[in-house]
Amino acid sequence: MDQHSPFKGKTGIKRILNATGYSFAGFKAAFKNEAAFRQIILINIVLIPLSFFLNVSATEQAIMVIVCLLSIIVELFNSAIEAVVDRISLERHELSKNAKDMGSAAQFVSLIIILVTWLIILLQ
Repeated sequence: MDQHSPFKGKTGIKRILNATGYSFAGFKAAFKNEAAFRQIILINIVLIPLSFFLNVSATEQAIMVIVCLLSIIVELFNSAIEAVVDRISLERHELSKNAKDMGSAAQFVSLIIILVTWLIILLQ
């Protein structure tokens, strides 16, 4: 018995095109439905361009940009976890709370990474 997803199977350029469409749909859903995602985007809109005006090396700037982009990735995962938990059930359950809280904790850590990284680079 084939246990692979019926949604798998596209190969080559068709798979790449489909994946790109799914990615843009994910960005759109996150932006439309998640205030936290919009806030992370705003932080990135401010910090990433700011990094181009600071007196830092190219390597330091790249690190500053990368940690900002990391927060977008973490928020997308956090939002995905919340969506799956809510899809399964909207009733309050300790495991659901744990999953959502852990996703939130991951985002908190990514914001601390931004803060610490920027402070280390700017205060050296």
